[in-house]
Amino acid sequence: MEKQKVLFESGNELAAYAAKQINYHVMGYYPITPSTQIAEFLDLMKSEGEHDISLIAAEGEHSAAGICYGASTAGGRVFNATSANGLLYALEQLPVQSGTRFPMVMNVACRTVSGPLSIKGDHSDIMYTLNTGWIILYANTPQAVYDMNLCALKIAERVKLPVIVAFDGFFTSHQKRRCMVFEEDRTVQEFLGKYDADYSCLDLEHPVSIGSYMNEPDTINNKYQLHLAMEEAREVIPEIFDGYEQLSGRKYTETEGYRTEDAEFLLFLLGSSYHTAKLAVDEMREHGCRAGVFTTNVLRPFPAEELYEHCRNAKVILVCDRQDSYGARGGNMTLEIKAMLQEHEKTAHVLSRIYGLGGRDFYVEDALKLFKECVTDDPVRFDYYGKYPGTKAYDGAQYFNPITAKEASPGLTVCEKDEKTNKLTVKGAKVGDTTAMPKRLAPGHGACPGCGIPVNVNLLLRGIEGNVVLLFHTGCGMVVTTNYPKTAFKVPYVHNLFQNGPATLTGILEMYHQRQKRGEYPDEEITFIMVSGDGGMDIGLGSALGAALRNNKLILFEYDNGGYMNTGYQLSYSTPMGAKSSTSHVGAQQYGKTFFHKDTPMIMAASHIPYVATVAESNPADFIKKAAKAQYYANRYGMAYVKTLSACPLNWSDRPDTERKVIAAGVDCCYFPLYEIEQGVTNINYNPEKGNKKIPVLDWLAMMGRTKHLSKAEYASVVENIQNETDRRWERLKARAENPLL
Repeated sequence: MEKQKVLFESGNELAAYAAKQINYHVMGYYPITPSTQIAEFLDLMKSEGEHDISLIAAEGEHSAAGICYGASTAGGRVFNATSANGLLYALEQLPVQSGTRFPMVMNVACRTVSGPLSIKGDHSDIMYTLNTGWIILYANTPQAVYDMNLCALKIAERVKLPVIVAFDGFFTSHQKRRCMVFEEDRTVQEFLGKYDADYSCLDLEHPVSIGSYMNEPDTINNKYQLHLAMEEAREVIPEIFDGYEQLSGRKYTETEGYRTEDAEFLLFLLGSSYHTAKLAVDEMREHGCRAGVFTTNVLRPFPAEELYEHCRNAKVILVCDRQDSYGARGGNMTLEIKAMLQEHEKTAHVLSRIYGLGGRDFYVEDALKLFKECVTDDPVRFDYYGKYPGTKAYDGAQYFNPITAKEASPGLTVCEKDEKTNKLTVKGAKVGDTTAMPKRLAPGHGACPGCGIPVNVNLLLRGIEGNVVLLFHTGCGMVVTTNYPKTAFKVPYVHNLFQNGPATLTGILEMYHQRQKRGEYPDEEITFIMVSGDGGMDIGLGSALGAALRNNKLILFEYDNGGYMNTGYQLSYSTPMGAKSSTSHVGAQQYGKTFFHKDTPMIMAASHIPYVATVAESNPADFIKKAAKAQYYANRYGMAYVKTLSACPLNWSDRPDTERKVIAAGVDCCYFPLYEIEQGVTNINYNPEKGNKKIPVLDWLAMMGRTKHLSKAEYASVVENIQNETDRRWERLKARAENPLL
């Protein structure tokens, strides 16, 4: 055996450590809980020069999968990690990877698939991958996560198929355990050997076409060859496991069983619950029940023969699924076990229980209860374990009285169009007076102290009179306001995922118009507003541009807090250059985020929508007036886009009571200038140069812990680049404002 050392780490940390020792060429990724830590730990190690992996933060999981596929066609070693809806967003790319036979490794920290939104662990995501042509290993301990990551790449390169290493989100992914790792990276790299791709898009002397169009005579052969590769994996996996045992002293088999040799009553559990059930087996045995438990370490290719060996003497098998295949009266593992038994003509009662959804804990007591269900005379064949009776019907109870159109129309802010000049004028909009506007977002939400989201949403809504319907996509703003069964909203509210908010609101808007057209809905005006943030204009930019190009009559309001704050502050494309985050660490080899922030307002302006504006809580009167203009344009002409700089004290590493000053400094240094583009014409609403208030960008950066390090002399060149780019964008903005056509 090779020399090893002890680490006390989680599954995520060990997946990252394995990737670091392998020293992959490329990792394309997008942060999603609970897999995000893998990229975070790799970035931290890279900041200290511990590996050479190129870590590419995509703008969404679909693109992350595309980065990985592209990198693998170029002949190198490729890595990824994701979870839940991120896995599903990338799903269509998985058959592309396997169908063209390019190896890579992807870790999946398994999590509940939305909706409703839940970030806790179950198996509802990984089961979607069963038919994608990927080999799937399932690690039930943090140690197995490390070991299987090393074996997975060797398996992938032997049979020319991509491999998933899956494990339980938050249980295996986050729970720390004492584990063994190889002392030297060289040991891992020698175990894997050199990778020589059969072909590469970079081979200019032997050019190949990858992913060609294929008609029906050939497609069946392509899939048959993939089938043969999966069958080959049945032989290769145990061979590589055996070789790894010689190297590490740790033995892995396709399946595991505990006291199954003579067991009459068996539980099947996938993942970490298997170890919990082993304790229940011992207790059942003490009471004279011949109980056992078994699991699989490989989901694809499915090890039916090996699993059958655990079931030879079973009278009753209770399969516990942490997901449901709705309508099939059992989850995917139930269906697989039933098929395995039928193939072997084994008669045993198979019971199915759906358990542990949404991260519900599984204790020894639960396993004991399930065993007792096995030994009853007339057990229920299929059921959900852990459910509880709810109300039979919604009783109509409301936490708040609804805000009527009359209450929300106090006439404090009035936007009118001057027919002679064709320009809008806003009357009223006085900050003090508009406090009388009823708050559609109520106090009592769970936002952090100093969070800019509720401040900015309520400032926007102060300038919008009448009925509103709100849509929030996933993010801090959504999570802290709608913790089931309560809500902080006094007006209609809808949630959908990051990448699809504007399209969803488009559907609501169109149904509103259609129902009015058909006389099914009152002829009253509603302003439709989507609230985005936490990187939502990265992963959701495509949907936003689609709505803009259609010129849908809605307001898109972006609170720009400069990161993916809802998942623990990973870098967003809107994060300032040089800022440290959990995926842009500061270390000997890194200074934080390496590229400039995205100029979303200008991107939206390029779609030629009627109204684009930037606002800030430091200038509240300007904010409220622009909200009124946005409503006017959205209800009459088309889409309005409004963006605000939104504070996040927790991740900006500053004080909640200073945030308004920090926001003001961001405006005064022209990092976040206040302007509007109305019918294509630019107007700067606040020019700090005229009042001699313009400050160097470093003065603003130094106010936040995330960028305070840039004050050091060693980062002078970085600060110079940031200042030059900030000045360039400011000068271009002034030039636009001076031109009557721009």
